[in-house]
Amino acid sequence: MAWSRLDSFFFQYREPANRLLQWLSYTTSVLTVILLTYRYGFIHTRHEYVQIQEMYKLLLLLFLCVFLARWFFSINRLTFLRESQPEAALYGLLIIHIIVEQIIGIPPLLYYLLLFSIEPAPLIYEHLTGVFMVMLTILDLARLSVLLAEIQVKPGVIFMASFALLILVGTGLLMLPAMTVEGEISFLDALFTSASASCVTGLIVVDTATFFTFKGKVVIMLLFQLGGLGVVSFATFFATFMSGGVGIKQQSMIQNHLSAESLTEAKAALRKIVVITFIIELLGAIAIYNAWDDERWAGGTSPFTNIGERIFYSVFHSISAFCNAGFSLFTDGYYNHQFFIHEMFGLHFITTIIVVFGGMGFNVIEDIFSPANIRERIAKPWKKLQLSTKIPLTGTFILLTGGTLAFMVLEYEKLRVLNIGQALVTALFQSAVTRTAGFNSMDFGALHNPTIILCIFLMFVGTAPGSTGGGIKINTFALVVLSAIRNIRGEKKIIIEQRYIPNELVNRAFTLLLFAFTYNSIAVLLLTLTEPQQPIYMLVFEQISAFATVGLSMNLTSSLSVGGKIIIIVSMFIGRIGPLTLAIALSGTPKSNLLKYPRTYLMIG
Repeated sequence: MAWSRLDSFFFQYREPANRLLQWLSYTTSVLTVILLTYRYGFIHTRHEYVQIQEMYKLLLLLFLCVFLARWFFSINRLTFLRESQPEAALYGLLIIHIIVEQIIGIPPLLYYLLLFSIEPAPLIYEHLTGVFMVMLTILDLARLSVLLAEIQVKPGVIFMASFALLILVGTGLLMLPAMTVEGEISFLDALFTSASASCVTGLIVVDTATFFTFKGKVVIMLLFQLGGLGVVSFATFFATFMSGGVGIKQQSMIQNHLSAESLTEAKAALRKIVVITFIIELLGAIAIYNAWDDERWAGGTSPFTNIGERIFYSVFHSISAFCNAGFSLFTDGYYNHQFFIHEMFGLHFITTIIVVFGGMGFNVIEDIFSPANIRERIAKPWKKLQLSTKIPLTGTFILLTGGTLAFMVLEYEKLRVLNIGQALVTALFQSAVTRTAGFNSMDFGALHNPTIILCIFLMFVGTAPGSTGGGIKINTFALVVLSAIRNIRGEKKIIIEQRYIPNELVNRAFTLLLFAFTYNSIAVLLLTLTEPQQPIYMLVFEQISAFATVGLSMNLTSSLSVGGKIIIIVSMFIGRIGPLTLAIALSGTPKSNLLKYPRTYLMIG
């Protein structure tokens, strides 16, 4: 009875208390972000480290108090815990940690690190504490995403703004003293690097391998991981764990980003996408870890000083490959001669597989490899793949095979020094990564003119919709080609496997093609003004590479002028968010088409 009366007394203060707790929670998260940025972005004295540790404890305690208060003021406390399972689990661990520390006089995790002689134990404990605080902050700030429904702007605008914010945050982080070897980087170079990573492009104005410290490389890796899936996707993914759920506007943004057919499908696919991503990246990292050719480093040329570096390099290149980012921790990428990376053909083949998976699209991966679909096809061998899977799969096969054969023929002089297997892997690798990934195992500044034209075509077409890659997409190109064939034959509809393609999709494909062609033409024109000393074919190659978020360069990027860098930054941004997303976001209210006017004809051709 006493507890019930107490509940009744506090219930009248529930609404103002929850509002206060909400802002207190967000304030704690912001302070945590500031503290972690200060900790890892600057070089500190021993005294400053001690103060930072004390601030860690204070913020963790504040996080815990806010959560317990939210639980206390909830209407149904059991339901609150059930709907906040990830948070409840983390705070449960924190409570156990505090209790055990009071009993044994030392943090239990630090105790076990010291017990098993894992060095440096205090530093590892500090890093793990930081990771724990990041997890709390992510779960806390994810609740902010439910406020998107209250913002009266188009979903495309929010999606575009999320990438712009990610680029700006990345720029600020990369400018911190601890991120670069020399402790400084210009704003424009930091902006270019952040945009290239966030837009999963891979063009660089400074050498990633030598210019950035380990912390800077981690920031770049996080940028292209977030950029590859979309920061809105991550925010919505974590918001699905919250009691508030996911709003219609969030689902609408994810639907557009994933090219899903419905809001329900978009929400259901989101968790699968994140899980698929991390599974492929994990398997890719394991494969890459075992693909490093230790025999070539027998003379002491290994880039790894310990197993930790080897693991980090493996994870970095796996994420970069799946996200089609094209960033590498080796100078000259996979063409690196210092560590014989250019001769590690097993590494090239594994990277090719990861790149192809990243460029196929999540819907295609789900349709082919999901356990449920595999079981159904075993039980019903006649069950066919979806048409939305067949088109990008067929297009990928044609472009990959055709590109491989073309590379082997056009660059025969460079490949003939290799045996047939090595030449095939090299050609396959370049055919796959040229479409969007941006790795290189050849000197692109020394390619023949026909090969350059081939690369521009492959970059422009790009990968499948709903993937981490860029370009106008395979489906767009396929619809344009099929529509042209239909017009030549005098047919009125596009019919594929007894399925009718709506005219609005065809119109959208032509609109995207026209926008891409027009924008790239204007961008190349501007580049000829900012880079008058450079050959036109190099400028076209650089621009298409930026727009298609590929990241290949004919050794031009680092020598761009200020104006040239700005043009390329804008191109990477537009290429990543999608031309149609940008056009729709900036468009006004459409005019009504209900009125009918007399028909007229124009001469064509």
